[in-house]
Amino acid sequence: MEKVRIALVGAGSIGRIHARNVKVTKDAELVAICDIKEERAKSLGEETKVSKIYTSYEEMIDKEQPDGIVVAVPNYLHSSVTVYALSKGTNVLCEKPMAINSKEAEKMVEAYRKYKKVLMLGMTQRFTSEAQVLKRLIEQGELGEIYFSKADLLRRLGIPGMGSWFTTKKYSGGGPLIDLGPHMIDLATWLIGFPKPKSAKGYTFSKIGVQNKGLGGWGIPEPGGPFDVEDLAVGLVEFEKGITLYVQVSWATYTDETFNVNIFGNKAGVSYNPPKIITEIEDGNIVEKNLVCQHVDPYKREIEHFVNVIKGKEALLTAPEEGLTIMKIIDAIYASAEKNKEVKIE
Repeated sequence: MEKVRIALVGAGSIGRIHARNVKVTKDAELVAICDIKEERAKSLGEETKVSKIYTSYEEMIDKEQPDGIVVAVPNYLHSSVTVYALSKGTNVLCEKPMAINSKEAEKMVEAYRKYKKVLMLGMTQRFTSEAQVLKRLIEQGELGEIYFSKADLLRRLGIPGMGSWFTTKKYSGGGPLIDLGPHMIDLATWLIGFPKPKSAKGYTFSKIGVQNKGLGGWGIPEPGGPFDVEDLAVGLVEFEKGITLYVQVSWATYTDETFNVNIFGNKAGVSYNPPKIITEIEDGNIVEKNLVCQHVDPYKREIEHFVNVIKGKEALLTAPEEGLTIMKIIDAIYASAEKNKEVKIE
């Protein structure tokens, strides 16, 4: 296989990013674009010089028989598009969240095991240099016994596509918890070695979006459309081995913008943004050591990894089973917020 032939399903904001990165990846070729809105697909096709445009992903997969597809459609379609592609022998890179809930994610894992094709998940933060450096430090035992982690992604003005599928629960599954949560929960959990989650306690709030405020830059707004999701979510997750994760994510909150993961051990702690380690030196003083990390475009590296996994050059970094675990955590936080009590994770 010289070039990996990749087709795109979904020509929205994130789909356009993936399309551009496929175009500049040495061993990849963008062969077709599908979007339910033909004009949007044609516009991206003109930009990327792709002439094969479809409004049906089934037709595109059947006719083009690509080596892989990138799934960049609304959350409720992730499972059905992925399962269909895998059943046709097509490798899949699926955007986060893995699915609209863990039940749909389980169908994807079953198809992955049945058809034995690549199912890669868009956990982009794993591909940053900062994440890779912190992962090595933790695996080398620099932190000692890890007991607590904290993941924060708080936006002041960041509601995507106000009134569109993003803010419509039956299509999205929720607000920032299912939109931003997969990145933050996955990054924190992956860094500490993916211990098994036991339970979660969650809280959700919808205070800014319901006032038609807080619009951000992602997505395509549809004025007058619904907003029936949260704009702030908080969760406390208990894992085996005595580890706890505190996560808070928002689309719109009157606060300082925050994007960070902290991991706490009994020998040292680390921060993701900025990347640093806080530790104790021989004389008992606590010191901070800034970590110099080379900048990489994680979205570009993600596509390169997908191509290399298909070609057998790299081992898959984002296992489907791990994505399913993240979805179970998210489901549990939502369920806990609704029931106002702690929820066990099976």
